Amino acid sequence: MALTMLNGLLIKDSSPPVLLHQVSRAPQLDSFNYQSCFMQDVFSHFPEILFIHRTYNPRGKVLYTFLVDGPRVQLEGPLARAVYFAIPAKEDAEGLAQILQVFKKFNPAWERVCTILVDPHFLPLPTLAMEFPTAEVLFSAFHICKFLQGKFYQLSLEQPMERVLLTSLQNTMCSATAGNLRRLYTLLSNCVPPARLPELHSHWLLNDRIWLAHRWRSRAESRRYFQSLEVTTRILSQFFGTTPSEKQGMASLFRYMQQNPGDKASFNLGLSPQNNHSPSDASPDSPKTEQLVEARIQHSLNAICTGPAAQLCLGELAVVQKSMHLIGCGSEKMNIQILEDTHKVQPQPPASCSCYFNQAFHLPCRHILAMLSARRQVLQPDMLPAQWTASCATSLDSILSSTWSETLDKHLAVTLLTEEVGQLLQHCSKEEFERRYSTLRELADSWIGPYEQVQL
Repeated sequence: MALTMLNGLLIKDSSPPVLLHQVSRAPQLDSFNYQSCFMQDVFSHFPEILFIHRTYNPRGKVLYTFLVDGPRVQLEGPLARAVYFAIPAKEDAEGLAQILQVFKKFNPAWERVCTILVDPHFLPLPTLAMEFPTAEVLFSAFHICKFLQGKFYQLSLEQPMERVLLTSLQNTMCSATAGNLRRLYTLLSNCVPPARLPELHSHWLLNDRIWLAHRWRSRAESRRYFQSLEVTTRILSQFFGTTPSEKQGMASLFRYMQQNPGDKASFNLGLSPQNNHSPSDASPDSPKTEQLVEARIQHSLNAICTGPAAQLCLGELAVVQKSMHLIGCGSEKMNIQILEDTHKVQPQPPASCSCYFNQAFHLPCRHILAMLSARRQVLQPDMLPAQWTASCATSLDSILSSTWSETLDKHLAVTLLTEEVGQLLQHCSKEEFERRYSTLRELADSWIGPYEQVQL
């Protein structure tokens, strides 16, 4: 009966689902468990480390997604590592135990699970320990990173300080050595107001057992790992987390998986092709709409900007067209991420962004262009500084049309860093200024020599 009721929602797969258990209270799902033959096969190959992510919908129902993890897993694609979906009747110990028991019943390889990675707010840890008695339960590096990232934004720090914390967090997550973790811990202790510091649970950074499960990755592997999980969790949030109906949310998610079969092909063939489809590709009309919007943005750039400025911005737009951009809206600012660092966009004219490109050139960057694309808007003259508009004569044409040089790139990087340091020094206390000035003094002396004429 359950299979008949959900027949229109499931992935149209050549192999039937391995398990499907559902109790329905129309029109909502009371509980739901799903695993295909392919998903069971993936888990049987890589059962050692299990990653659990929870996604809440507007009604408060939670979708548990189990993914395989660890050094042996080389699958690419947002949902290639997903091996089980479950919605418990209630999010309590009994509901969790039920979905875990169903999972174990159809997956004999569960006895080989050594580590389970969960988010820091996962309360029913005893239930996990009871159902997987030989597995170690740890907080995942990804969830800790997302938790700290969200807290940094909530602190409402000055933009330079916020940028320093976010950059340090990213660098530490990509190279989670004991020294880097200790430095980030010290940075938080010095930069975050003491009254707010307990909210960050910075002691997690000093729990070496958490980071041993992540430290084996190289910097490049860590970056790809976090990007892949970021995309996966955003897809789950877009399809399940925004829909009050669990049935409709799961139908949308399965439809996306059906329209992105490259994940399964990569496992069957032993290959790892990049999956560049965005969640919006699930709609057959959206690619045409996006192409039209992007063409209008290109036209507005060519019409408003000088030639060199248009070329710079079109290069940024090309990155947007080839990447997935994830957008979160706030009251005054929008967070834009293009599978890279998260940056803040100020949409009010003249538009600005916290990224290096916009700060250096004061031109619409890929994040601003992604915002325009998402809003179905085009570039307006008041969003651009006057010196870059086509109607104004500019002395920068010869510079921008010339060959890019490494020296100029270094100069711009140093200039931006100098401005950030200057802003930090202007807004700190006298004691903090003396301490930071002393640090800069020592650094300058070690590079140049202890001369009084060295200007900081």
